[in-house]
This record gives sequence, C-alpha cells and structure tokens, in this order.
Amino acid sequence: MVTVTRDPDRYRVLPGEGHEGVVQVVAGGFYGSGTLLYGGRAVLTSAHVIDDSDSVSVRLDTSEGRLGLPVSRYALHPDHDIDNANHDLALVWLAAPAPVFAQRSGLYREYDELGQEVTLVGYGLTGAGLDGHRPQNSEGPVKHAVGNRFDTTGDALKAAFGSGISWSPARDSQLIIDFDDGSDAHDALGMFMGIDDNGIGEAEGLIAPGDSGGPAFIDDKVAGVTTYATSLSRNGQSPDATDELDGSFGEIAAFQRVSHYQQWIDQSLRMADSNAPSRPEDVETSIREGDDGTQLIYFLLEFHGERDTPDQWLSVDYATRDGTATAGEDYLAVADTLILYPGETQAAIAVEVIGDNEPEPDETFFLDVSNPIGGDFSAGVAKLTGIRTIVDDDGWIA
Repeated sequence: MVTVTRDPDRYRVLPGEGHEGVVQVVAGGFYGSGTLLYGGRAVLTSAHVIDDSDSVSVRLDTSEGRLGLPVSRYALHPDHDIDNANHDLALVWLAAPAPVFAQRSGLYREYDELGQEVTLVGYGLTGAGLDGHRPQNSEGPVKHAVGNRFDTTGDALKAAFGSGISWSPARDSQLIIDFDDGSDAHDALGMFMGIDDNGIGEAEGLIAPGDSGGPAFIDDKVAGVTTYATSLSRNGQSPDATDELDGSFGEIAAFQRVSHYQQWIDQSLRMADSNAPSRPEDVETSIREGDDGTQLIYFLLEFHGERDTPDQWLSVDYATRDGTATAGEDYLAVADTLILYPGETQAAIAVEVIGDNEPEPDETFFLDVSNPIGGDFSAGVAKLTGIRTIVDDDGWIA
C-alpha cells in the first residue's frame, strides 16, 4: 500500500472508483501488487514478488469482495538481477479472462517520463509521512492511490553518489521519485543531486511494503513498476524524517522503466498467445459473442519493405472505434502503439468481445491505424481501417 503524507484513508481506492485493474499478487506466502494489461489475460508485476515461487495467485477487488483469479503460468525477466534491482519484471498469465469491469491498461512508451506527475497504486501498508508506515490492521491489505513526480534515473543517482550506493542500476532502466513535504530539509534529491523540487502537495506519497510490482501511471498507462524504497545519507546529512526505512518524508523509491522494457513485455505477450493469427488467411473477421466473459478477435498488421537499419523499430498507432457495436457494452476499447521490433515483420492486435445473453442484431466495430514511423502506407493514404463483426448467438429475429 502507498504511504501518504497525511490521513491515509482519504486516498483509499474503493471498487468502482477507478484502478479496478490494479490487483494483488500473492506468491509463496508474500504479496505484492500488479496491473492487468490490455487483453485481460496477463498481469505485469515485479520479479522479486514472485521469485520462482511454486504458488502464484491473483486477487481482484470487486464491490462484493475480493475475487481470486487462477493463474496458468508466469515468466520472470531472463536477466533479473535481484542484487542490483535490475530487470525486476514479471508477467503472470491468468487461466481465464479477467472480469469485464476490471480496467485494462496499456504501456507508457515515450522516454519523456522525467518531470511528469504519476499516480502510484498498490496494496502496501498505510502511514503518514512524519512517522512512517504502520503495521497492517485487521482489515488486511487495501488498495490506495497517491501522486508523485518522476525526478531522475537510477544510474544518474548512482553517478551522484558513487560508492555511497552499493547497487548499480542499469542505464536508463530505473525511474526515481522522492517523498517531499514541501520543505528543503526533506527534499532528498534536492539535497544530494540539486534537483530542487518540494513536491506536489497533499496528494504526494511513497510506496511501502506490499506495493512491490504495482504501477506508476502516466495518463492511465503503466510507466513504472514498483521495485524498492531506500533512505539516503551522506557526510552527516540525512533528509529522512525518521532515519528509518519506513516510508517517511525524505526517502526515495525506484521503479522499473516500462518504456525501457517494452520490447520484452510485448514480445513475451505475443509469444504466449497461441491463438493469434500469423498469416492473412488465418484472420477471422467475425466472431460469435458468447454468453459471458470475453473472447479475443484479432487484426493482423504486416510490414512489406526494407528497414533503414537492421535494428530499426517500426511503429503505428491504433485505436478501436464504434460502428453499430458500442465500446464497454459489446467490446472493450483499446488505443495503443504497435511496435515491430528487429526481426519482426508482423504482429496481431487483440480486441476483447463481450459475451451476453441479450438477443440483438450482428454488430460491427473498427480499428483505425495511423502515424506510421519507419515506413509508409500506400501513396495518399493517411489511415488504415479494419472492421470486425460480432455475431449474435442469442436468437435475434429481424
């Protein structure tokens, strides 16, 4: 759960108030947090939360209580380095699609995170900035949300401190925040790096035990994955309000930088989806809606041409659009950027179709593809559009 500056309960996230896709991840008797991704079948979290556990489960809050979601498998980043908190990411695949009401999230893909305000969400301990986090009460883990701002990177922090920091963050891979109360005395990055910033006011908070793996959102996209918190001191100077690592004012926290790791995340999700089409002739343009839950229907994007360099990334933006089908009722909207990484010439985009028992006519929706980078559409074409049909299977009669 996130530690906050003042009354921790004012920042509690209740079912129906947003962030319904931030889940609790339980492994080996310990728990952390995670984020349900687009497609509703995988959760992004930290590798150290799972740590090769034989038993992993996911719990989702609903208005009627906490719901367990069975897990089919998980994957840790192959280069996970727990000693240096590097490559601390994991993907957890659900055995069945998450409920429709659970918010899905995309990845934040730009490298402009520094200076931007973020929303931190997780199931960690609560507390107040002056005296740190508190022991968990009888209510158990509760989801909270607070704000902060990305200030620097882990390797820049290491460069400023040198041997004063015993771990070595990989270059550009970690994002750092500090916990401010509006005073210079507790501005850790101002004190040690000259990044003078007294915070964003009452909304500011920090992570605490139980938040590991939880998201840092920019514009509702996952920009960071919670990794660790620490307290800095040098030459007798300490901005930590309590001089204990307890989520108090003056401490800092680090997040895995999702934009740095988007290739591993994207390609892991693609490899795990055995139903995605790989040839145009395998693409289905219609799907029976089913009675409940969601099913996936796909669009296949292909690149025909030559890259400028072998390691060039190619990308397009895409977004669903209503036809006769309505987003949130008949299908779940998606809007993201598809990247073809070196060696790739195609990738599928999945859209979830919502099942129900209501007789209705067949309905359609669109996927618009625009802004090609690294290649072009046909001459004079600014946007590509695909259409899919949701076939009613509940006995509608014209």
